[in-house]
Amino acid sequence: MTITAKSKTPAGAGRWIPVIVLVAAMVLAFAMGWHKYLSFQTMGAHYAALQGYIANNFAVALMVYMAAYVTVIALSLPGGLFMTLSGGLLFGAMAGAPATVVAATAGATLIFLIAKSSLGEALARTAGPWLDKLRDGFQENAMSYMLFLRLVPAFPFVVVNLAPAFLGVPLRTYVLGTLFGIIPGTTAYSLVGASLGAPLEAENKRFTGCVADKGEAACTYSIDLSSLVSRELIFAGIALGIVALIPVAFNWYKKRRTSDAAS
Repeated sequence: MTITAKSKTPAGAGRWIPVIVLVAAMVLAFAMGWHKYLSFQTMGAHYAALQGYIANNFAVALMVYMAAYVTVIALSLPGGLFMTLSGGLLFGAMAGAPATVVAATAGATLIFLIAKSSLGEALARTAGPWLDKLRDGFQENAMSYMLFLRLVPAFPFVVVNLAPAFLGVPLRTYVLGTLFGIIPGTTAYSLVGASLGAPLEAENKRFTGCVADKGEAACTYSIDLSSLVSRELIFAGIALGIVALIPVAFNWYKKRRTSDAAS
């Protein structure tokens, strides 16, 4: 009689595999300096070639852009705004904005699922009463909070990707809140990106001349976005975020009235 020993794996150990793979990919990306390529200098150096390729392979180029965007968001690389502007610059706002919305939502959902499955349960078991109270409040008005976090540009995208996973937000609410919440900002920045063609070409010309005169070490490549991204655009995002919190305020007021009436 032959007895085969079975290898024992710690219960639930498999759930850590996705987060380990994700963290390893993030470390590799930063160690290799891939995030440094997400710059207007890189875009300027390859702008003409990219335009030519996109003109002949629009659909393929758009899918490559979306895949790159998903990767940037999933790995939390500091290049989301650059990618959004690039989408408008290369594909125009009409194609770039919806492609960016879908790609950003997909990348955010990927990291949400990994965090929720790998870290969410462990955090829930060790959470104190303060986090339980925060979780209850977030779940009660999850959609309003999700829209607020996505609409207001004050919160880093990666933080908004992770926090809902720890606060028990349902996947459907997270996806819809992300999808609709990023539409205004993404559309606005895609329109800004679509207007960057002339400034980018002007900066290419200036930078090339500077390098010829002084050498590359003495020259800085920069695109000034301050004239294109206005305070009104930022205030509009904040205003939309406040509107998203109206249901939360109404529920709080209704509960307060009910509590006062009962007492």
